[in-house]
Amino acid sequence: MFSRRLRSAFWQPRLSLFLLCTASLLSTEFKCTRAVQVTSTGPQTIQKAEGESVTLGCSYTLNTLDTGELDIEWSVVSPDTTQKDHMLISYSSGNKYDHRNHALVNGLSFAAYDPSLGDASLSIALLSPAHSATYQCKVKKSPGVDMRKVSLLVMAKPSVPKCWMEGGELVGKPVSLHCKSAQGSTPLKYTWRRESGGLLPAAATQNVVTGELKISNHSQSFAGIYLCEVNNAVGAEHCRINLKANKPPNRAAVIVGTVVGSLLLIFILLVFVGVLYWKWSSRRRYEKEFSNEIREDVPPPESRPVSRRTSRSASQHPQVTYSQVGGTDDGRIQTPSTDSHRHTPVKHAPVRYDSKYGYAV
Repeated sequence: MFSRRLRSAFWQPRLSLFLLCTASLLSTEFKCTRAVQVTSTGPQTIQKAEGESVTLGCSYTLNTLDTGELDIEWSVVSPDTTQKDHMLISYSSGNKYDHRNHALVNGLSFAAYDPSLGDASLSIALLSPAHSATYQCKVKKSPGVDMRKVSLLVMAKPSVPKCWMEGGELVGKPVSLHCKSAQGSTPLKYTWRRESGGLLPAAATQNVVTGELKISNHSQSFAGIYLCEVNNAVGAEHCRINLKANKPPNRAAVIVGTVVGSLLLIFILLVFVGVLYWKWSSRRRYEKEFSNEIREDVPPPESRPVSRRTSRSASQHPQVTYSQVGGTDDGRIQTPSTDSHRHTPVKHAPVRYDSKYGYAV
């Protein structure tokens, strides 16, 4: 019993001293391997609008125990864990290097003129959707090394929306106000509010996804200017519409107006048909009278010109005509004399009888 107490008293101080030394050595080794520390504490995910610029922070501190060369690397982390990360820019031995084998290199640079002074932040100008990725900053100075990852999401701002109305503006009838933006990264959120006239009607319901504001029972108190705002994580735009409240028309007046309008239309059609018939009858009468005048005024046909053969025959037998008349026994022609014209009888030489033309007269 006494020997056990003596042995315990001998080993306890030595065991405590051994554990203290071991812990001290481990702590010293840990501090040496973690001497380089990236101290940037910004958000791990950054959302920016297209066309803007951004700086991805990567500030660091060194320790006097770090004796190796300072190496800084910015790379794009591949979403596929089986693939290599894409190196963008790096700093080593006092020199900057651009690794042009990646499309994102354009517009990238170190934010500080000398990254070895504790600021290895990355600057990106004129952001585009292609810059959306996860970036990694790695600072190494043997034996220490540390790194930081930042996710960048480049989004498009919503375009100016278009406001329009469906349904009439009649009191007591349903009406819907619509708002739609043609461009912008999702998710887009639509919000309606009254710019004049007070708060939104209690009976109105709006859809923040589709941008519709529906009023089931329109009234005079709902009239006013309504504003629709569309926004996402990087921007917002809006449009306005003026909602009126019109009283519904009188049904009796509508019926009377319809009947009167129908009768007036029928009367106009009858007048039009009557005018057409009168014009057609007048034209027929005029054409008939004109044709009769043409028949009465037709001149006699002109005599045909005498042919050359007929002229030759006439020259051979001038003033000679033939007639089938009777003659005397001695072959002479006897012409009767009239009382009104008394001529001295003239004796003619006997003529021959032609079987085709007869006696010459």
